[in-house]
Amino acid sequence: MDEALAEARAAAARGEIPVGAVVLGPGGGILARAGNRTEADSDASAHAELLALRAAAQRQRSPRLIGCDLVVTLEPCPMCAQAISLFRIRRLVFGAYDPKGGGVEHGPRIYDASSCHHRPEVIGGVRETDSAALLRAFFRDRRP
Repeated sequence: MDEALAEARAAAARGEIPVGAVVLGPGGGILARAGNRTEADSDASAHAELLALRAAAQRQRSPRLIGCDLVVTLEPCPMCAQAISLFRIRRLVFGAYDPKGGGVEHGPRIYDASSCHHRPEVIGGVRETDSAALLRAFFRDRRP
């Protein structure tokens, strides 16, 4: 989670919403890391999770990341939750819960849907305080 938080801080420094993600290979080594780049890339889908998953898949030369884990600082949105399923991630570890935009423990609960073909193990709330503090500070500085 330390590496994901570092990516989130770097994203905030670039003016992006501070979310960071890291993909760990089956042996525990880092395959890929990313922070949000929606503003920089003018791409609404350039979420940290998707960027890290895509980079890990390229590195592994496979569209499926069997045995890999994803660590992210915020509960994934429905788009990212579905992508995590499609990439066949073994375990999802996330920091802050997202009651408004989350798609795992909140909202559509993607992994509980009968149409979900792969359900990763989910561990939420890891370093939740640190992850939430980054998000609160980011938005506090931008909203009156």
